[in-house]
Amino acid sequence: MGRTYEEWLAQQDADLVKKVRAGDEDNKPLLNQINWIWVNNLMNQKADLNPSSAELLDWVTSGQIDAMRK
Repeated sequence: MGRTYEEWLAQQDADLVKKVRAGDEDNKPLLNQINWIWVNNLMNQKADLNPSSAELLDWVTSGQIDAMRK
């Protein structure tokens, strides 16, 4: 199996994560927040830091992140 969300998060730029999660730290991370980091990584030639589709699916189905909020 791939990385957990927390393992992946530890590899990301801490300032970027703070910016993306600002004001939402008390909730589970949203898939959209991960997508924002994903695009930023792509734009900065850091695609190797992005999660695989299997990792994303695992994070959503195991409850590590929310795909959306009600």
